[in-house]
Amino acid sequence: MSEVRGGVLLLLLGLLYLGQLWPVQGALLVSRYDATTKETEGAIRSIQKRSVDDAKMVEVLSVKVHCTVASRFAHTVMTSTALNKANSSQEIFFEVDLPKTAFITNFSMEIEGQIYVGVVNEKEKAKEQYEKAVSSGRTAGLVKASGRKMEKFSVSVNIAAKSNVTFILTYEELLQRKFGKYEILTRINPKQLVQNFQIVADIYEPQGIAFVDAHATFLSNELLPLVEKTVTDNKAHISFSPTLDQQRKCPECDGSLINGDFIIKYDVKRASSLGDIQIVNGYFVHFFAPPDLPRIRKNVVFVIDRSGSMYGPKMIQTRVAMESILSDVHPEDYFGIILFDSEIDPWKESLTKATEENVDEAIQFVRQIYPRGTTNINDAVMKAIHMLQDDRRNKKLPERSVDMIILLTDGMPNEGESNLQKIQQNVCEAIGGNITLFCLGFGDDVDYSFLDVMAKQNNGVARRIYEASDATLQLQGFYDEVASPLLSAVDLRYPDNAVDSLTPHHFSQLFNGSEIVVAGRLSENDMDNFLVEVFANGFEQDFQVQGEASVTDWDVIYPVKDYIFGDFTERLWAYLTIQQLLEASKSGPAEKKSNATAKALEMSLKYSFVTPLTSMVVTKPETEDGPSGPLIADKLTEEQRQQADIQGAGYLYSAPQSGYMRTAVAHQPTYFVDGDPHFMIELPKREDALCFNINDSPGTIFNLVKDPSIGLLVNGQTIGDKMVAPDGKVNTYFGRLGVVHHSLGVRLEVTTEYITLSQDGQKVKLLWSDQASLKGPSVDLLLTKDRSVKVTLRDSVKFVILLHKVWKMHPYHQDYLGFYTLDSHLLSPSVHGLLGQFYHGIEFEVGDQRPGEVPEKPDATMYVKGHQLNVTRGWQRDFRKDLKRGKNVPCWFIHSNGTGLIDGSAEDYIVSGLFKTV
Repeated sequence: MSEVRGGVLLLLLGLLYLGQLWPVQGALLVSRYDATTKETEGAIRSIQKRSVDDAKMVEVLSVKVHCTVASRFAHTVMTSTALNKANSSQEIFFEVDLPKTAFITNFSMEIEGQIYVGVVNEKEKAKEQYEKAVSSGRTAGLVKASGRKMEKFSVSVNIAAKSNVTFILTYEELLQRKFGKYEILTRINPKQLVQNFQIVADIYEPQGIAFVDAHATFLSNELLPLVEKTVTDNKAHISFSPTLDQQRKCPECDGSLINGDFIIKYDVKRASSLGDIQIVNGYFVHFFAPPDLPRIRKNVVFVIDRSGSMYGPKMIQTRVAMESILSDVHPEDYFGIILFDSEIDPWKESLTKATEENVDEAIQFVRQIYPRGTTNINDAVMKAIHMLQDDRRNKKLPERSVDMIILLTDGMPNEGESNLQKIQQNVCEAIGGNITLFCLGFGDDVDYSFLDVMAKQNNGVARRIYEASDATLQLQGFYDEVASPLLSAVDLRYPDNAVDSLTPHHFSQLFNGSEIVVAGRLSENDMDNFLVEVFANGFEQDFQVQGEASVTDWDVIYPVKDYIFGDFTERLWAYLTIQQLLEASKSGPAEKKSNATAKALEMSLKYSFVTPLTSMVVTKPETEDGPSGPLIADKLTEEQRQQADIQGAGYLYSAPQSGYMRTAVAHQPTYFVDGDPHFMIELPKREDALCFNINDSPGTIFNLVKDPSIGLLVNGQTIGDKMVAPDGKVNTYFGRLGVVHHSLGVRLEVTTEYITLSQDGQKVKLLWSDQASLKGPSVDLLLTKDRSVKVTLRDSVKFVILLHKVWKMHPYHQDYLGFYTLDSHLLSPSVHGLLGQFYHGIEFEVGDQRPGEVPEKPDATMYVKGHQLNVTRGWQRDFRKDLKRGKNVPCWFIHSNGTGLIDGSAEDYIVSGLFKTV
């Protein structure tokens, strides 16, 4: 039921990054110059200017995306050629976003007549090959997390002067029908004008093409006629090829209009209730989506998490989505609602018919959902199961109807049964194959693998709901997919003596607008009696249809076969079979999982698919700047994508002295201060956070972190608004930060205008308008222009400082800084300060939750450090991923400058200077 995607192409230009500065023993930052601070600063700016100039010397000659679809199986080839016009070598990047459900099948680079081809190998063997070739250093993985629908393929190569490189990436995917159509999505951003730019799609559907639409988000009235579309009965050709002048934003500028999504949607004709069966080259595929079926009544129980971690936007979006969903429940359907945290609260003890009156009452109920307590998933789902079973037993539900549960949660079970496997076992045994379970995981902290397995064990699917402004639409969109079941207990049967190696052919439901696909291998050549039967439960009677399949003569339908990409029916069968085996390898007896894994690996290697069990090793060519180096392209699992999403980057592949290693940092506690100035202690294991504000006069210097064991000190000085606002409130922010690490001899000063780093008598001053990577023996500094500076102290803490830029003409506000601590666990037990005192944990309990002054912000009683405090639920913003808007983080707000939470009072942390301890 996942979205159907085509490809995404982005060719990044050559960049000379400041990280390429050469290190020299004992120097803080060493470029090609070793002189005074002024000369060093001049060298940095010179290199920056040269980087921009060199980037202009890389010309993209061509970008082509060619997608060929034969019977819903899409084969996409992305080709791009770039020329290095400079008199020196350049590093050229090739980045492509491809569908998460697609498998890469080939990648190659052609450089000066030499072709470098990626080789698909077993993951462990790929690791060995990688380790053998690389003994130190770090190389970025080729496949990274990218977005909701896509994952990013990325590779770079150093190209000699006046030379070019051609990149070719191929991937394959079965297009899945959703809301009555297939969709091919190509996201385009070539970054510059391209001499030869082309998107081509050829669609071949023997069943007949019902319609084809093509459009793009960037199409203007002038570009719209360039989308050419030719459609016959069973073939469609779509192309888009703008010239250089047509790509320009304006007649005299070099900026490109081509930046956005190019989307093709189509569907096929459906005349037969049996569906379409195609037999080609010894393999068959059966597409089943009969037309004009009436919907079956459904009985659905919504199980909604209202634990404390749902506080804020997630809870608001859930309420809004539920209002819309309840309004759309069909009047003949039955529904129930169960809210859960540590307690289980059903709206009613049995399901209710969706009359107008009942729906209105339910909407009023969901409007009153407020977050509280912990997370008891086991008892909540079991309550929903028993409710459906009791109503079935008591004949309260229509006999011909389907039962389903939709679970929405954002966290891990930490109340009642908390063992994940035990919860899965309890649910599966209780359902007994008679109820479909859908699981929606809200946000990054949820254990998606747990939900995915539990849903699939019970004939359903899991879906991740991303924390974003459109989360409400995501929830509604999922419900729309499953809102109209047409058939239940669908069983597709084929002659036992004629086929083997069938992909799954038993399905719990067929939903309106979707499609069932079954593929298999033929065990005999005589197809005269290839009888196909379909049995299912329909609206008022059993659904039964049968017929004989005939061999599709592709030579007659499509006499010109240049489009054929190998035996596509066999590859489609292999694609479906591998997906089935990968699912089977996640649950069940150990021997069954092991056999499924082995078979999936065998087929992945045979058909050269990059799957979670295989890797593609790409060897980069040897250049004058260095030896050749391999890269590994992996297929990320959903868990790896989640970790990458949390970190905001892809997985890294390293081969240090200890061997091959994949680095993916778990979601650790977060400590930061940002805003007015708001202090935040985020505790993921508790699904909670604490926050407090400091109100004092501008110019006050506070100690944030102090670790006497290693001589680390972090202080921050506040600034105020330009003038007092009409309401008389004085807002203060951190405008200057000082960091000292005595053991390493490092001193850093960060203001809203500049960054000064000193070590061993040397000093480097950078402006926020610079882009730099400074590497020294004890400290690394990465400056992202006008955004952030990341500081890594050797064998110690890392931290990030964000720059918030405010409109210079703003009457009140001015630029300010945010301070975020990473790897705080590396500091000693004696660490203290306004933030530092929390680095090793904080014990507290919250109870007696009650309405506050604002309905969305309840009050509660907190027991912490021997104090009993009145606290208020609110939220603060984490700006690391989105500097402009930030991500809302729900927290318990401690009033009066954190009194009772912090040791002593806020005045105890005031110091006399930016680098002073007193």
